[in-house]
Amino acid sequence: MTRIGLLSDTHGYFDEAIPRHFAGCDEIWHAGDWGLNDLAAQSGLIHPAAPGGQITLRGVYGNIDGNDIRSRYPEQLVFTCEEVKVLIRHIGGYPPRYNPATKKELLLHQPQLFISGHSHILKIMYDEKLQCLHMNPGAAGKQGWHKVRTLVRFVIDGKDIKNCEVIELGNR
Repeated sequence: MTRIGLLSDTHGYFDEAIPRHFAGCDEIWHAGDWGLNDLAAQSGLIHPAAPGGQITLRGVYGNIDGNDIRSRYPEQLVFTCEEVKVLIRHIGGYPPRYNPATKKELLLHQPQLFISGHSHILKIMYDEKLQCLHMNPGAAGKQGWHKVRTLVRFVIDGKDIKNCEVIELGNR
């Protein structure tokens, strides 16, 4: 069983409540638009008090991220967590309205879980046609037009994606 904390669109802002909400997580995934190269280090996302000694941090760069972030994180991640194939891209769209590049990648990799950010709109929905769960955690930062800052926490247990929780951090 892997406990995951998911966030996106921090835009250089880190809410001090995030480590508390992600305290029991094994992995933290960031879906782009970090805004600062050292956000992970500054934020305490990776800390020795995590289960197993350290949290695994995975992420992709977003459209606002400069070369500092792009040199550390790819445009796209494809990996397996437990028995679930995961695809993460910052800009992706949502079922069935994916952007053309994302649609191509979804058809190529056939993940069971697709994660994107960018829109600042929290969405968790299943794509029947692609047999894929889509998650967009909304925006955890203060820049943008969203009204409430959000995170998502969930569990992958074998082939099951479960115990999904939406966490509201407060108004933008």
